[in-house]
Amino acid sequence: DRLAHALAAGQRDRRRVAVFFIDLDGFGRINDSLGHDLGDELLRQVAGRLRASCHASDEPPLPGPRSEVARMGGDEFTVLLSAMTEADEAVALARRILTMFARHFTLGSHEVFVTPSIGIAVSPDDGDDAETLLTHADTAMYEAKTQGGNGYQLYSRSMNTTALQRLTLESDLRRALEREELVLHYQPIVDTTSGAIVGAEALVRWRHPTLGLLMPGEFIAIAEENGLIVSVGDWVLRTACAQNRAWQRAGLPPIRVVVNLSGRQLRQGTLTDTVQAALEASGLEPRWLGLELTESMLMERQHEGVAALQALRAMGLRLSIDDFGTGYSSLSYLKHFPVDTLKIDRCFVRDLTSVPDDAAITSAIIAMAHALDLKVVAEGVETEGHLTFLRSQGCDEVQGHLLGRPVEEDRFAEWLARPRPGLRSRRPAERSA
Repeated sequence: DRLAHALAAGQRDRRRVAVFFIDLDGFGRINDSLGHDLGDELLRQVAGRLRASCHASDEPPLPGPRSEVARMGGDEFTVLLSAMTEADEAVALARRILTMFARHFTLGSHEVFVTPSIGIAVSPDDGDDAETLLTHADTAMYEAKTQGGNGYQLYSRSMNTTALQRLTLESDLRRALEREELVLHYQPIVDTTSGAIVGAEALVRWRHPTLGLLMPGEFIAIAEENGLIVSVGDWVLRTACAQNRAWQRAGLPPIRVVVNLSGRQLRQGTLTDTVQAALEASGLEPRWLGLELTESMLMERQHEGVAALQALRAMGLRLSIDDFGTGYSSLSYLKHFPVDTLKIDRCFVRDLTSVPDDAAITSAIIAMAHALDLKVVAEGVETEGHLTFLRSQGCDEVQGHLLGRPVEEDRFAEWLARPRPGLRSRRPAERSA
């Protein structure tokens, strides 16, 4: 009702009206871990900061625009900014909101950080009625969230196309498993001393019937949000185990296949049973299966993570921390979590021959891991310079385009069947993949 009145007044006075749609990043995680009472308290504090942002007493008042704050439901809030003369006034408010959220929230004995994803639609350019403006602000908010959150996005018409494509993909993804459209590609993991292929990372692809082969970045985030990632993850696990056992039955050298886990799989509480079922169905020994988890996943689900990882480790699986160095990188969790391997993120490997800091960080991670009796895998190895440096520092294993791109199971089986003459002489043949 307030928005409708503001729009009518804006049309009369030739003023602009902005609608903000705000969603809290990671609220569900806090609500689940601290309980609904503290979750409600967080929402009250968020509402207070939003009001303070709109009516900050310690800042000069906004010249002209009038603002109101409302909670739409759950952790979704809206802000109405009326009587604007320039769209920049909405951007100024969005930045003020982000600044207000930079400080931690105190919930009982806990200090937590919550960030907002803000979508902004401005009349008359983005719509001249309440429903259209709210819809477009919501679309812009989702775009802010896909950009990593803790930011704002102004609505643009191109976002509607993206939103429609996303809706179509989500619908298609629900049928992709039953239609057997998902496939696995395997990227070799190579021992730096012997040059032998000692493992393969299983990477999911989607053969979409009209869009062609889709990479994980084009659909995994959708699967994470709508819960399909659990079904997709279980399929990857079963398929990778079955394929690895099939290679062994064909007489190929045994290797471990590494599967990436999602946070939702860890939260389900049935991960150990799922892994056990996949191993039993395929006949694969646990030592030939590796699981990769990200740093943030472990830190966010510490209680579930410790119990699940200890059970998996007891089964004989090899456990890895993926993207090490880009998240928490806490030495304490390396002590508490039963992991075997650290994987150095490609962002350090990419420039280690030209950026001294990246080389120093990479060397330090390798030395630290070995001091803790952990193996080290470097991903993103694309040049001979990368490989030479990593070997000189004692990195145990490497993967990347220099050693071989992800390929389907038949092509990977051809690589496994070759004699292993060493890294340098094998590289040209594999580069053609």
